[in-house]
Amino acid sequence: MPALVAPTARSARSASSQPAFSYSSAGRHQQRRYKGKTVEEARSRYRTGPFSWKAGVLFVLAGCGLMWYFESEKKRMQRQRIAEASKGVGKPKVGGYFNLVDHEDRPFSSANLKGRYSLVYFGFTHCPDICPEELDKMAQMFDIVEAQAPGAVTPVFITCDPARDDPKVLKSYLAEFHSKFIGLTGTYDEIKNVCKAYRVYFSTPKDVKPGQDYLVDHSIYFYLMDPEGDFVEALGRQHSPQQAASVILEHVKDSNK
Repeated sequence: MPALVAPTARSARSASSQPAFSYSSAGRHQQRRYKGKTVEEARSRYRTGPFSWKAGVLFVLAGCGLMWYFESEKKRMQRQRIAEASKGVGKPKVGGYFNLVDHEDRPFSSANLKGRYSLVYFGFTHCPDICPEELDKMAQMFDIVEAQAPGAVTPVFITCDPARDDPKVLKSYLAEFHSKFIGLTGTYDEIKNVCKAYRVYFSTPKDVKPGQDYLVDHSIYFYLMDPEGDFVEALGRQHSPQQAASVILEHVKDSNK
């Protein structure tokens, strides 16, 4: 039977120290990996700063949104000041009550325009060039507005030449431009008073002989009136149909806020 040999102190120390060495080496390796990862994370955070690129994009978008909102409100307040400044004390500076007949030979007063915006133009059917051009423009303006705000605006043509522009003539003439145009006429004094109320230059001769040829001078503006019949803004030849329609739509939207 072989003899049993007792372990010496040296061999015991070697046996006990081996696991300790292995454990210590693995621990230090893991610690180095952890520290390395921590350093890389710290460097990454240092490079990006306290905000990520996503936060930066959101910040820029929010800033642009606020700028757009404030600019829109600024323009709205400017339009409101223009509309308020256009109103007189007690009665409008431009516009007022009238009582005429339409192109269907029916009574038509300013009360018929209440409740909606109205776009009013003064002209005459014998106008050789200006009126046809402006009525074509008015038709384009109206179609643009009608597409985005149906029923918001009433287009009105008031003649400055009542001696030649009776309801039948107006109906035939306006049909060439737009089916929804409303033509208005009346007596010489009635038309003269309407022109005066709208600050329209009126040069039509009063006592005209049948068949006499003459020209009529008049102002070339589209008068935008609000649903209460108050003057809002005058649109002139400097406005394209698209620009004029945009102005009208802005006022319509403002009134709905």
